[in-house]
Amino acid sequence: PHPPDRFQIRPLVAFARRHPLERFHSQYQYAHNFSIANKQKEVIKREIFYRMTDQDDTHKAGAEDSHDVKLTPFTVFRYVASIGMLIFSIIIVGALMFTGNTRVAKDAHPWVALIVCILAIVWLSMIEGQQASLVGLPPVDPDLYKDTHPLTYKNAALAFKGDNLDRYLMGRQFMVLLVVFVINQCSSPLDPSVDVLGLPDGVKFVFLDIGLAMIVFTCILGQLTTQVNASHMMIDYVNNYFALFTLYTAMAVEFSGIMHSSYLIQNILSAISGKPIISNEPPRAGFTFAFFWGRVLMSLAI
Repeated sequence: PHPPDRFQIRPLVAFARRHPLERFHSQYQYAHNFSIANKQKEVIKREIFYRMTDQDDTHKAGAEDSHDVKLTPFTVFRYVASIGMLIFSIIIVGALMFTGNTRVAKDAHPWVALIVCILAIVWLSMIEGQQASLVGLPPVDPDLYKDTHPLTYKNAALAFKGDNLDRYLMGRQFMVLLVVFVINQCSSPLDPSVDVLGLPDGVKFVFLDIGLAMIVFTCILGQLTTQVNASHMMIDYVNNYFALFTLYTAMAVEFSGIMHSSYLIQNILSAISGKPIISNEPPRAGFTFAFFWGRVLMSLAI
């Protein structure tokens, strides 16, 4: 409970001076209510913590309660169709690699293309899931998971310092584009006329030439699934060294200045709109100012 404002305090003080016993009772009641409020606040914090992790079995719902969408026959059909398309896409792209008809398979080896593609999908899943976790964690008190999830605490300590979260988001966006480019080099056909599993030309055109198969398995395995899981288990998802490595990599990409021309666009839009750029750090000055705008010029040149 919030204390009364100054307009409410004066009559209370006068009353307390006239009635010392009631004054003691009022102080005790206020302290008691404040203690209860703090306990309720801690319970709420713990409830939030448990809902973001799998630490407490009492908060695990049953099979029916775990779905926020009612399982109708049409919904089940969509689930099955999506899984079927995912499996078909993985098979057809894998078969394409072993025909030697992708850039990496041709220049290196089909097994190299397959392994690099798998590693790229795995890293993309961390990049996308980590974003869902770090963007959602700022309102949560880090002391709640400092001891139970030490690596999550390290991720948060770095990401939430100053404007590092903005820096991370810029770096990870470049990483997403880079990883998707690598996946494209591993799984896109070079010659549309090459036979793949004896499939008709129309099927090959839709799934390979247009790239529907690559889009399906990249989005489902590398992006959407991990984003959904990470948004429900934000604390658990980044409690590993892989997430910490990904965070440092994204910060290094931003520090390199490759994407710093985006800051110039940000400043231009801020000047046009008349709205200041909100920052958690003091204004740049001296070497910091020169280093920042030097990287902006480098980014523009690139």
